[in-house]
Amino acid sequence: MKSPFVFFSVLLISVSLPKSIALPDNFLQCLTENSPPTNPISDAIHTPDNPSFTTVLQSYARNLRFLTLSTPKPLAIIAAKHESHVQATIICSKKLGLQIRIRSGGHDYDGLSYVSDVPFIILDMFNLRSINIDIEDESAWVQAGATLGEVYYRIAEKSNVHGFPAGVCPTLGVGGHFSGGGYGNMMRKYGLSVDNIVDAQIIDVRGRILDRKSMGEDLFWAIRGGGAASFGVILSWKIKLVPVPEIVTVFSVDRTLEEGVSDLAWKWQQIAADKLDNDLFIRLMLQPVNGTQEGKKTIQASFVAMFLGRAERLLSVINESFPELGLQAKDCAEMRWIESVLFWVGMPNGTPIEVLLDRIPKGVSYLKRKSDYVKEPISKEGLESIWKVMAEVGEVAMLWNPYGGKMSEISETETAFPHRAGNIFKIQYSVNWKQEGIDTTNHYVNLTRTLFEAMTPYVSKNPREAFLNYRDIDIGSIGSHGNGTFQEASVYGHKYFKDNFDRLVQIKTRVDPDNFFVYEQSIPTQSSSYSKIL
Repeated sequence: MKSPFVFFSVLLISVSLPKSIALPDNFLQCLTENSPPTNPISDAIHTPDNPSFTTVLQSYARNLRFLTLSTPKPLAIIAAKHESHVQATIICSKKLGLQIRIRSGGHDYDGLSYVSDVPFIILDMFNLRSINIDIEDESAWVQAGATLGEVYYRIAEKSNVHGFPAGVCPTLGVGGHFSGGGYGNMMRKYGLSVDNIVDAQIIDVRGRILDRKSMGEDLFWAIRGGGAASFGVILSWKIKLVPVPEIVTVFSVDRTLEEGVSDLAWKWQQIAADKLDNDLFIRLMLQPVNGTQEGKKTIQASFVAMFLGRAERLLSVINESFPELGLQAKDCAEMRWIESVLFWVGMPNGTPIEVLLDRIPKGVSYLKRKSDYVKEPISKEGLESIWKVMAEVGEVAMLWNPYGGKMSEISETETAFPHRAGNIFKIQYSVNWKQEGIDTTNHYVNLTRTLFEAMTPYVSKNPREAFLNYRDIDIGSIGSHGNGTFQEASVYGHKYFKDNFDRLVQIKTRVDPDNFFVYEQSIPTQSSSYSKIL
């Protein structure tokens, strides 16, 4: 099967900074003065003069669009090895008027965690990745720099009947993934990652380490789905493990237009969210492929499923609710839950689960992603229109991810993540390319925008909602300085957070009144004056 996600590897490029931009001399001194001698910060500091700078910068950048020679580079990277290094970086950057960008896994689709047009520091969390599993308590403390693959592997080390509902890409860093929601293939059964977080540690703008009790319920609410980078730096999350059966079942079934994709997609919309067993998640992957006529594209649909149970029960569920799919026993594969993680990233059956410990993904690509939510079934006529545009565009794929189940039971205001009941499915628009150059980049980005625009009649409105974890600068920005207007911030704010945006602004104003934690799509303060970092 084709992987639902595409991995990216590192392409090393020599980088340099303009001579007019220099790290303040007293910044390094400040870092040393604010770090204890028992945990010296010197080994965590990487400046452009350091031979390791390029490797560290690029190791956790997953989009080659932001690894070009012209991409702005940080004045320094602090690859924190101790919580005191995070505290020192915040204190000194604020004192000297330097912006920081916070990175855990580097899967920020538009590079906002490691690129800025103003002088900035990258605070990189990849060294802080301890995972402490407590099976008796059915919980775990996970540091922000751990990857999902590491989390899944460590859970499986301790138990064959526990898992955690989060994304399918093993190299995602948990710091940002969880704080944006954490969407995965068990969400219809257990909700999102944020629905299964019971505590956290965050370092605030004053350099204090706060847990749930000391930060208060408002801030704990905000960082679960509101994007923690607007409020502080996540050190670790305490997650609640969920039960999984000893054996789960997966399948991937491909169909083409000639095999009735329109009828199947129509039926999938009717049942995938609210009329299927909550143990079943069926993703619909749509992509243009070469047709039988030379130079002509057609559409292939892949129905990719995760079922928390045995194949026999799965076949019964499908034959009752979705017989049109024609699922057969030979299409189904039974395996342990941890092995299903490998299936979802396209790895062959029998691949050792130790590959989940690989932090650097394989493959190399430039990419663009966008998102949408669909609340009403798209008619067959509408589907035919969409297939036509997809074939004409010829490059952009869509992933349709079903809602329903647990997601319909949780209030929009329970956490900062608002996209709950009323959604049939979420869309990810996806395009990848390998040629470098601004003209090529513009070409592929514009193809994505063309399909996105064509989908306007079929998706949510007022606002046209978007998913924070599929970061998309197209939907609005206050600029790298963060000095855009409150109205500009409200545009992307309501798309990402709907009515929760207003509460997020109030919390931001209280915990970070000077708007130190700022980036192109951060939560603004109530003041019309934005960041003082210029």
